Amino acid sequence: MTTVFNGKIFNEEAFGQYVNSLPQVTKTELLKSGAVASNQDIYNLFQGQVNSYYGRIPMYGTIGGEALNYDGMTDIGADSINTYDRGVLAYGRAKAWTEKDFSYDVTSGVDFISQIGKQVSSYWEKIDQATLLSVLNGVFSMSAPKQNKEFVDNHTLVVDGKIQEDTLNNAIQQACGDNKNIFSLVIMHSQVATNLENLNLMKRWTQTDANGLTRELTLGTWNGKTVLVDDSMPVNTTTISEPSGEEGGAPSKKSITQYTTYVLGSGAIEFGELPVKVAYEVDRNPSKNGGQDYLYSRKRNYIAPYGISYEKKNQASLSPTNKELENPSNWTLVNDGNGEYISHKAIPMARIVSQG
Repeated sequence: MTTVFNGKIFNEEAFGQYVNSLPQVTKTELLKSGAVASNQDIYNLFQGQVNSYYGRIPMYGTIGGEALNYDGMTDIGADSINTYDRGVLAYGRAKAWTEKDFSYDVTSGVDFISQIGKQVSSYWEKIDQATLLSVLNGVFSMSAPKQNKEFVDNHTLVVDGKIQEDTLNNAIQQACGDNKNIFSLVIMHSQVATNLENLNLMKRWTQTDANGLTRELTLGTWNGKTVLVDDSMPVNTTTISEPSGEEGGAPSKKSITQYTTYVLGSGAIEFGELPVKVAYEVDRNPSKNGGQDYLYSRKRNYIAPYGISYEKKNQASLSPTNKELENPSNWTLVNDGNGEYISHKAIPMARIVSQG
């Protein structure tokens, strides 16, 4: 459909292609790191059923068991592979922007479509990353049953003080043991990133634009892992007790700020876009503020952390809000329904809690 927006021809499909063609640094690096990957089975699930907002798919465990002695006398017993049940979700988000006719008039026809297009691209990039962080916050808040708590405890390293040179290596080893090499991405607060830079442990990436100007990006590397810096990462202030230093003296209270850093491995988050009926459209109110145009944007995605099942126990509508995604009651380790849970070492997620 072709219409007019701010005096310019607007074509929904062409505009969508334009938005998708613009550089999306964060999304690109998430995909390149391998920590975020698409899943065709989940995509097909939401495309192939009437209720395309929630579904359950099987997830296969790994084969195991003790090898038997092959000596011509010992019978060879057979074990089967476990099949787990996994809940996966789709969510939708929408936003609108408006421009006045007067703005167009007083700026001698500035190309607002181009400007909005550039900002729509980065806007949705930030929104998607915020949703991803909400999922992680929910997963790492799980406490029951005991298998969920064991996962959170084993995949969380609490640092007494600030992050040090060996912190990342210790965290991923504690989480996945000899499988620690699957980790590829770290998402941290700028305060943590600054501390790493002060210790010369992180190197910032740079980007040179068409004019030859070079600027630093909120991307870097730490121990070979891609680093994303995002100040929406969890920050909590708590009060702790410290010994007085005097025999018999009352302990003193001290306030500390703790920062959460997430470490993800290959395929930790399965994520992808789902089609919507109308992704972009425009409307016009000729009387509002002397004339005003509106651009509407809609999108739907699926998101599924590996080895974790979304149970939809506390969700008010057909699309969960970020607050609902942070609710730990909506998440559990993948299991077979009979008390058998996926091994936590197979889940490439870890969390570091530090004072910077």
